[in-house]
Formats: sequence, structure tokens, C-alpha cells
Amino acid sequence: MGKVTGFLEIDRREQKYQPASDRIRHFREFTLPLPDAEVTNQAARCMDCGVPFCHGPNGCPVHNQIPDWNDLVYRDEWEEAARNLHSTNNFPEFTGRVCPAPCEEACTLNLEDMPVTIKTVEQAIADKAWKKGWIKPEPAAVKTGKKVAVVGSGPAGLAAAQQLARAGHDVHVYEREPKAGGLLRYGIPDFKMEKHHIDRRVKQMEAEGVTFHYGENIGVTRPIQELLDGHDAVLLAGGSEAPRDPQLPGQEMEGVHFAMPYLVQSNRREGDEQIHEVPVLSGGKHVVVVGGGDTASDCVGTAFRQGALSVTQLDIRPVPPMKEDKLAVWPYWPTKFRTSSSQAEGAEREFACATLGIEGRNGHVTGVKCARVDQKRQPIQGTEFVLRADLVFLAIGFAHPLFQGLVEQSGAALDKRGNVQADDLAYATSVPKLYAAGDMRRGQSLVVWAIREGRQAAHAIDKDLMGATTLPR
Repeated sequence: MGKVTGFLEIDRREQKYQPASDRIRHFREFTLPLPDAEVTNQAARCMDCGVPFCHGPNGCPVHNQIPDWNDLVYRDEWEEAARNLHSTNNFPEFTGRVCPAPCEEACTLNLEDMPVTIKTVEQAIADKAWKKGWIKPEPAAVKTGKKVAVVGSGPAGLAAAQQLARAGHDVHVYEREPKAGGLLRYGIPDFKMEKHHIDRRVKQMEAEGVTFHYGENIGVTRPIQELLDGHDAVLLAGGSEAPRDPQLPGQEMEGVHFAMPYLVQSNRREGDEQIHEVPVLSGGKHVVVVGGGDTASDCVGTAFRQGALSVTQLDIRPVPPMKEDKLAVWPYWPTKFRTSSSQAEGAEREFACATLGIEGRNGHVTGVKCARVDQKRQPIQGTEFVLRADLVFLAIGFAHPLFQGLVEQSGAALDKRGNVQADDLAYATSVPKLYAAGDMRRGQSLVVWAIREGRQAAHAIDKDLMGATTLPR
């Protein structure tokens, strides 16, 4: 695929960023796209490797046909590359920006630490497709007369809704918030993905016949039974929103917050939406973020843009190796030292660090009590220390969907982790006509996994309603 000797002749080149000193002054995207000629060169590096692990089960969850569209870009057939890319991924401009790219870790060239810049090429294809007007509504030629409700408009809900609408069903999306996107809009900061990318997809889907109902918190504003009675199928795609609660001593103090409400508030502010809560701003404050994942990193970047004096990130895991043992882990996702763009903006990082509690004065946080941990992640006596903190954000993941309202009313069986129980073939819950997909079914995961689940759930629903389906799985 690509140029046969391209991987020997052309070095890997990634997109560059605006300098940290510039990008922390705004919330806009800060990647500097490669020129088309360089994207073509990068696509040319895709080698004829025999077994393309990049789009196998260890690489791309939506099974993007990566060697194919790399070859098309190399041959300057961008429009065909865009068609190929959209055949497996409804929203490549989303994943081209926020996916951690397991495909690149699974690339054969990663054995030499020089994988193809798959994510960069994907984003370039999607952005060019929009710029050239190749992405247009694809309404169904024939309507089925079936009506489907999708609860939640995150990546799983949007993917399912678009696929079902294109199959000819009358699709209604019920969204709690004033705008569509779920955590794409309210959880991911604008500096990683600006929200006009979501807005134009919504317009495309509306032109394909999808009806969006905003301000509809199913289970609160209307009972789930009303949807079951009024539709031929209902898909739950509400995400995994209940945060893991460390129940730290002093956690109730003013200035201690779970990460997601902070990010949601910031995104509302940037989107000129109304904020009803007390403002939480990091300007002029010493910030501590507990957690080592993407959400924690997003808090770091947001805090810097709001003018934090310092940001320290606590990770209970030990410092990972700078480089993985390729023969032991490739093509799987490796544990190795990584620095996100937000961390590179000046965050202090503490590894092998347990958070013991919150210290404060007059009900307001003043510090975070920590200790080093052993190999079993147990605090080591005598290693305690206190970090100064005016604001603390808890970003240690999500446990399961919110039970109150929708899930409780549905009566659907839950798995042992508290997620709505459904397999990844039928996506059917224990309640007739009720399906579940995305984080609500599998637990917290990546945007690309949510898109895959939405597409597969649409396939299953269409097959159940019509007896057969032409939707890809």
C-alpha cells in the first residue's frame, strides 16, 4: 500500500502545535495541519505489511480500512479516500482529533518506533472532504415506517441515529442538554475539538431525517415507558456519568470538585450557554488534579487557560518505562511514558502518589495530603507530604451510568459493574424493544469505541425491525 519503498525513504512527520505560551491564551484548536503534499508523503509510508494490524481487533475499533485510504491519498484520490473512510466511521473528524490512535501503536512500523501517522492522515481526509463539499446528507430513498428513539446524543447515539435514518427509519434523538454531542461537546475542551465540527454533523443528520429533541431528560421530563410505547425500538446511549468517588477525608470542603462538572461548566462558558452553578475558575490559584487519564489532562489544560498559578497532577501508578518491550506487547496498546499536550504546558506530575485526604481552613481547601506508594499501591509510612491547593479536581474515572431516572425506570438488568446489560451482538437489554450501546453498556471508553457500538447497535435494531439489514456491522 502507498509507495512500496516509502517507509524506507520518508521519515515520520507529525502535526506540530502552537507554542505552549501562545496556545494557553485561548481555547481554540492549536494543531498546525500538514500541507497536502506532506500528508501524501506520510500516507506513502504505509507499507505492504501482509497483516495490517492497524485495522484489526488490536488497532481500530471501527475497523477503518487504513491501508486502503492511505493508498488512495498517496495516489491523490482524496474523494475516494473520504468515501472509504466514511464507510466505516461516521465521524472521522472527531476521531482524527481526539482518538489516542491505537492503530498507530499496532502499526508494523511501530516496531521501529516510526509508525505511519494514521491519525493525521485521517483528520486531513475528513477536513478536506468538508472543505470540498464532498460530505452531503444521505437521506434514505425508501422509508420503512418504523420509528426509533435514541436516548443520548454522544458519539454512540449520533452514530446509531445516522445509520438508522439512512436505513429509512424515523429516528428521534432525545438529549438532556440544550445541544447535541454529549461528552464530545460538554466534556472535551474546545482546544482539543471545536464544537462547529459537531454542529455541521447535526445539520447533516437533520437533513437525513433525524429529529433532535433537546432539554429532554428521559426518566425526569418524561417516563421511559412513553418512548417504549411510542416507538418500535428504543436505544439507550446515555454514557457512563457516575464518577468514581474516592471518599477522601475533607472531600466536602469548598474548592474540591469532581472533574466533569468543571469541564462541563468551562465548555458551557466557551459555548455561550447559561451557567446555573457557582462559577469554578482556576485563575490565580494553585490547582491539584487527582488522576492520570484523559479527563485529568483536560482539567490541566483548562486550568492553564483560565490562568492557574500552578497545576500539579497526581498519579497513583509508578513512572512507566520510557519505551515498551515491543516483542512482549506489540501490537497491543503499551504502557509507556506519555506526555499529553496539556501536561506539556507546564504541569508538575507526581507518580506513585496516593491521595490521603484534603486539608483546609474555615471550610476551604488549602492542601492535599499525599504519600508515596509501594508496588501494591499502598501508602508507605513516613513518606507523607502536603501539596498546596486552592482547587482540587477528582478525575479518577467513571463507575457506571447514572441510575436515578432513566436506568431505574427502564427496569433493565445491570451487569456486575452496574452497566446496562446487553451483549455486543444483539445489543438488546432484558426489556423488550429496549437496546443499549456505548459507555452505558460497556463502561467508560474511547470515542471510537462509542462510534463502533452505535453502528453495531443500529445494525442489530434494523435487523430486528426488518428481518434483515444492509447496514454494515
